Amino acid sequence: MPSDPTPTDAQIIMQLYDLRRETEMRKARNWLLGEFWPESVDDIRRILLAAPSQENNWYRQVVGYWDMAASFVVRGVLNPDLFFDNSGEMYFLYAKLKPFIRPLREEFHAPEFLANVEKIAESSQQNRERTARLETRIAMRKRMMGRSAR
Repeated sequence: MPSDPTPTDAQIIMQLYDLRRETEMRKARNWLLGEFWPESVDDIRRILLAAPSQENNWYRQVVGYWDMAASFVVRGVLNPDLFFDNSGEMYFLYAKLKPFIRPLREEFHAPEFLANVEKIAESSQQNRERTARLETRIAMRKRMMGRSAR
């Protein structure tokens, strides 16, 4: 059972929030979370192999940020309950990329790819349920986007 959040935990959460507000990070988050809707590993591979490109930079920035933030919880530096309350975006990212994580790890020989995010998202029933709800929302969004594109 985690200890109660401390003022240090709150400070870390605020610093993580400030980092998300940085101009380029906002652009990266807007693109990856709102504009990029991969349908296959090929869609992600195209971005990963397109270095240097803006999309490659943005992808790596957001994925790296959330895996770094998750590592604070995994390593016991940050209260997991407080992180849960303030990291909905990370769960959304995980749910969005979850179908592609294993194949990307294998293809790019990167077993650490989103490993900290996955550890948190799969660490409890509450976290798995949150991820499942987001997977449902993402599937609905993709269906709606498919209809509007016709």
